[in-house]
Amino acid sequence: MFNDIGPLELVTIVVLAVLVFGPDKLPKVIQDVMRTIRKIREFSESAKADIREELGPEFKDFEFEDLNPKNFVRKHLDSDELGLKEIRNGFDLKKEMAEVTDAVHSRETDSSPSTGTGSAGGRIDMTKKPEDPGKDDRPPFDADAT
Repeated sequence: MFNDIGPLELVTIVVLAVLVFGPDKLPKVIQDVMRTIRKIREFSESAKADIREELGPEFKDFEFEDLNPKNFVRKHLDSDELGLKEIRNGFDLKKEMAEVTDAVHSRETDSSPSTGTGSAGGRIDMTKKPEDPGKDDRPPFDADAT
């Protein structure tokens, strides 16, 4: 429950508790806090039991931790029904990236000598140009639409 509290923080909390409540009232406050935590846990467990009872027997293996989206996705994607483990194991990102990098570098080295001539040199022109520059491709003007 308190896995992220270090020893220095724990000592600081104890010193603050002694200063705020005093050494006389501190045991009573600790008992009250523990009693409240116990009641909250009991209430939570009874609510979970009521929900399980209302859901019926088809949800007997229902776990409330599965409502956390990370746990839900992890549980359903780690099952071997979809074959995702095989896909994940078959896909090597480093190998794919190395192949893409090699392909890009080999294309650059092949086309680099021809770029000095001033022509496109086998490069693909990605700019949009009309096929017929003299033709007007504007849609007809509709005065009622504006």
